[in-house]
Amino acid sequence: MFRSHNCGELRLSDAGKEVTLSGWVQIGRGFGGLTFVDLRDRYGITQVVFDQDDNAELAERAKKLGREFVIQVKGAVRERTNKNPNRATGDVEILATELTVLNSAKTPPFTIEDDSDGGDDLRMQYRYLDLRRGPLQENIIFRSKLALAVRAYLGDKNFVEVETPFLIKSTPEGARDFVVPSRLNEGQFYALPQSPQTFKQLLMVAGYDRYFQIVKCFRDEDLRADRQPEFTQIDCEMAFVTQEDVLNTFEGLTRHLFDKMKGIALPEFPRMQYDDAMRLYGSDKPDLRFGMPLVELNDVAQNKGFGVFDSAELVVGICVPGKANLTRKNLDALTNWVKRPQIGAKGLVYVKCNEDGSFKSSVDKFFDQEALAAWAAKCDAKPGDLLLVISGDDEKSRGQIGNLRLHAAAEYDMIPEGAFAPLWVVDFPLLEWDEESERFHAMHHPFTSPKQEEVERMLNGDHETMKSLKADAYDLVINGAEIGGGSVRIYDRALQERNFKLLGFTEAEAEEQFGFLMGAFEYGAPPHAGIAFGFDRLCAVMNGQSSIRDFIAFPKNNQGRDVMIDAPASIDDEQCKELNLRVTVEEKS
Repeated sequence: MFRSHNCGELRLSDAGKEVTLSGWVQIGRGFGGLTFVDLRDRYGITQVVFDQDDNAELAERAKKLGREFVIQVKGAVRERTNKNPNRATGDVEILATELTVLNSAKTPPFTIEDDSDGGDDLRMQYRYLDLRRGPLQENIIFRSKLALAVRAYLGDKNFVEVETPFLIKSTPEGARDFVVPSRLNEGQFYALPQSPQTFKQLLMVAGYDRYFQIVKCFRDEDLRADRQPEFTQIDCEMAFVTQEDVLNTFEGLTRHLFDKMKGIALPEFPRMQYDDAMRLYGSDKPDLRFGMPLVELNDVAQNKGFGVFDSAELVVGICVPGKANLTRKNLDALTNWVKRPQIGAKGLVYVKCNEDGSFKSSVDKFFDQEALAAWAAKCDAKPGDLLLVISGDDEKSRGQIGNLRLHAAAEYDMIPEGAFAPLWVVDFPLLEWDEESERFHAMHHPFTSPKQEEVERMLNGDHETMKSLKADAYDLVINGAEIGGGSVRIYDRALQERNFKLLGFTEAEAEEQFGFLMGAFEYGAPPHAGIAFGFDRLCAVMNGQSSIRDFIAFPKNNQGRDVMIDAPASIDDEQCKELNLRVTVEEKS
């Protein structure tokens, strides 16, 4: 038996017991005739004492233990004289009577502590060591427990877990596919799925009216803190349901997960139309943990002789409460922040609402006190508040001021700690017109249904009509992060063919790519709808973290590489030949 207890289990009530522990040496310390070793496993840390007076040979061996040695110790549990209140096992220690070194270890390249001295690249290279650290172990264990809670909840709601294929057909819509060459079919390729979308719709046709899967998905896209080339979804589909049925079901799932995993009772989720989200927050995933909605100022700021405003499609501002005391240096920093290429604003106008009722702005030359008072009234600003204003193209300006809103809230500690603000964003546009390619793109994906009252317009309307079509599509947003998204699906062949035509598919292309799905619609497809949650992102948001990487055991870096195993990597010429890939050594180099 390697252990009778784990390293986080023993308490004062166990004093006097003979126990066996196994784990890794966290650290060793010598004090005269005593050697102390902190022994660690994923459950916790227990202090082990080797006493020179009791067993000199054993104490000498203990002094030679290095960090991360794997050892087994036997001994008696006793009460500590210097208790550690910050450790669950801090009231006890083990007086060792036996020591077995199960495996020695090289000195690790960084400390295996909660706060490590290793940089991101180094810890990614030695990910198996990084995963020994407490915070990462907590994240991975949280992820496991969350997956079990999801399965239990959906299982109780009569959902059936079905695995769908990983080797599928490449499709032109969405992000770039990862492709896999077929050895048996020369010149042909599988694609790794960006989602199981068509397969879960086929399961609805097949009569499995409630499907789910916790599934890996793959997208060959540029990476950020909240993106990985391979990621996990809670993928779901339901038949004979409306949008309202889906929202209620998965609001219930979300509330259950927060209650079970975090002990947090979420309020009822508000609903916000996409158009209102863009108008009020400049984003389709607004963070509602704080205020500062966008306020249009065209009627009070234009036609006053300030050309920058007068020529703009939109003048829009936010009110930052209590920040009229910001220094010129602070305001210059905000201006420089919005002028960065990532934001793209040409400038920033500010108005300080002074405590005495007067106003001080960066455009005093053009606007008198009465005009600035009208701005303040429009923004519901109080004495001591600060107005920040951007102008220009409507869509771009809303996005710029929306990003500034988020930045100001974070910069000035305006986000309540531990708060969660969920909402549903609904009624997305069905299609987006792209001026460059001169064609429509699906806002969600090509299988999303227009709202029922707009089906006739979609089937028979003109080009301009198509631009205003609304979809039965919805996103779940928590704290400004998109947690999940879905839609009611098209289940009629004629409507699906029309949508493909609007998206620029020829009849032959649509048949080649998706004929199997449209053919299935002719055999009694039920009304159906679904949703997919970003599982990695849900883990991160529930724990107040912005990066999904620390909730994935073996993630890729920002260049899409696994630096631990050095992937992706080239393959040898013999493999290239087997796969019918005409790549020479010279070409690879």
